[in-house]
Amino acid sequence: MANDISPELVAQVRRGATRLARRLRAERPADGLSLNKLAVLSHLHRNGPSTPGEIAVAERQQPQSLTRVIADLEQAGLIIRERDERDRRQSVLSLSPDGLGALAVDASGRDRWLAQALRELNETERQVLRLAATLMEELSEL
Repeated sequence: MANDISPELVAQVRRGATRLARRLRAERPADGLSLNKLAVLSHLHRNGPSTPGEIAVAERQQPQSLTRVIADLEQAGLIIRERDERDRRQSVLSLSPDGLGALAVDASGRDRWLAQALRELNETERQVLRLAATLMEELSEL
């Protein structure tokens, strides 16, 4: 691999991220939001008001695949749709207070499990994970 990145490192990072993601999914509420709905709400929480096209690009999805998801979220009162002031043909979506609450409920079980798991580590290990989390966020944006 380029820049002498070992295949073992690549496999180890992939396995660790995959296993952690699987475990965190298992800690979600059984009646929770679909992963697509959660992705839209999370995007709006992280990035603020966005057009459906911006969300689709950021989430690496086709805009058509999010049409139903966005309609369901709007109907449930979890997002607010307004006309874009710059381009009246477009709509801008934003997170409603209920949407923020739904995100909090969805994250609470995962956060409880993760907080308990992190208590099993020493402070140095937690700091290493803080750095790794930052790097994984950066990697996810490439």
